[in-house]
Amino acid sequence: MNKCLFTGRLTKDPEVRYTQGENPRAVARFSLAIDKQDKEHNTGYINVVAFGKLGEFAEKYLHKGMKIELESHVTPSSYEKDGRKIYTYDFQADKIDFAESKNASQGNSTGSSQPAADPDDDGFMDIPEGIDDELPFN
Repeated sequence: MNKCLFTGRLTKDPEVRYTQGENPRAVARFSLAIDKQDKEHNTGYINVVAFGKLGEFAEKYLHKGMKIELESHVTPSSYEKDGRKIYTYDFQADKIDFAESKNASQGNSTGSSQPAADPDDDGFMDIPEGIDDELPFN
């Protein structure tokens, strides 16, 4: 089985191109900074490619500094440079999820300091007492 799971931050905005032909297809490339679980807490970097709908998703919603969860598989490739064969590995995206709230990611990508969120604030409004009598369904 060839399946890889990562959580990391985009190092820059995705670069998106479209294939030629009758049905152009999005191809998004970006890299993720991944915290390694070693004693020095080093950071590793992986290259990701997303095709089709995931490529369009990356173009529209992913930006530098965002934290995402990535489900992918390894795709080896190679090319020739100066008569030598160079081997590379990309992680082809199978699924992309957001790993933090929009407000948290905007705070990280812009570098602005925002006040800490109230721990009880889950983004939902409290329902006032006595409103049950006014609702059209019970």
